[in-house]
Order: sequence, then structure tokens, then C-alpha cells
Amino acid sequence: MLTQKQHDLLIFIHKRIEASGVSPSFDEMKEALDLRSKSGIHRLIKALEERGFIRRIAHRARALEVIKLPQDLAPSAPVAAASESSVVSLDDHRPGPVAVPMVGRIAAGTPIAALQQEGEFVDVPLDIMTSGEHYALEVQGDSMINAGILDGDTVVIKRADTAGQGDIVVALIDEEEATLKRLRKRGDTVALEAANPDYETRIFGPDRVKVQGKLVGLLRRY
Repeated sequence: MLTQKQHDLLIFIHKRIEASGVSPSFDEMKEALDLRSKSGIHRLIKALEERGFIRRIAHRARALEVIKLPQDLAPSAPVAAASESSVVSLDDHRPGPVAVPMVGRIAAGTPIAALQQEGEFVDVPLDIMTSGEHYALEVQGDSMINAGILDGDTVVIKRADTAGQGDIVVALIDEEEATLKRLRKRGDTVALEAANPDYETRIFGPDRVKVQGKLVGLLRRY
């Protein structure tokens, strides 16, 4: 079942595609739903994707496709019957990739919060995804090469504020520096361990390190 905002956005996207053949921009969606920021639109689109109502068309800007419409349309938002080109039975299609926000590069000295790039997404295969929220980062550097993570790779991160012994995590140090390292807990300290002998393990007090997510997948282009 859709929330009212999800329902309204779905109908707005459907009507715009029916009229012009092109899905609306994030700014147009934001104005249509009277939202203050595009981050709210991102969340609504993600929810509609997860529920199978829309999907993104890879490698095309502003490319959304309406897969199905709700059976019971709200009276406040009537629409014309969907055309054959805009409504496709999910039984006829295998689930496609999930669009995950690309928030920037994982680089020393730059906190993740400062890297948010609204409107940029990367398609992630469904079998990589787990429950919860996810984001993607481009890796810079070679500190994790022995874990199979190379410079230029895209890592898929599940948002989390805790992690287990040996998990590869996005760690924020002193609210300033974000890094991708293996987490080790040593008594009252936290060790961030590289997967490259050229880099030393860094030891911190527990109040200096915040976990911002755990590695769940990796994408690489050849």
C-alpha cells in the first residue's frame, strides 16, 4: 500500500510520461508535491522502486518507467487509463537493478556528510542488496587492495552505526575524516586496519570513531 505522497508522485510521473514521453525532473517533482528538498523525492522514488511501481532505465538521464499503477486510485488524483507502453506486468520481467545514491568518493580528510551529490545514482544488482538503506562510494587509493578493493571501484555500503569484528566499514574519524577500513576492537580502543602492508593500522579511542556503514558489495568497470 502506498502513502499519499508516494501515490501522488507516481501519478504525476505517469501523467507527465503520457503527455510528453519524458519523465519529469527532480525539481519538477519537488514543486509538484510541494516538498522543500529533492532528498524527499529521492526517498519517494526509492520506495516506489522497491514496491515495483517504477524502475530506472540505465544509462539515460531522467529515465523513469512506470511499471504498474495502483488498483484503487485516490479520487483526488484521477488519471487516464495507462497505455500498453507504460504499464507492464511484473510477471513478464525479472526484477532489475536498484538505483542507489552515489554520495561521492571515500577520501581522507573529507567527511561523508559533505559529499552528498543529489541526483546521482548507480544501478546495483538486486542480489547485492540487503534490508535497510544503502549508498555508494567511489574508492580512492590502494589501502584495501588485498581485500579485493581497488582504486576506482564503487563500493556499496549499508547504513549502520555499529559493526562486528573484522567488518569492512566506512568510519568517520574526529567528525572530519572518512575512510574505508577493516574494523578491529582491541579492549577500549578501535583499530582501523588497512588491507595493504604499506599502510599502518591506526588506533583510536572509541569516542573518536563513528561507523557510518558496512560494506555489502563492490562494482567494477573494466
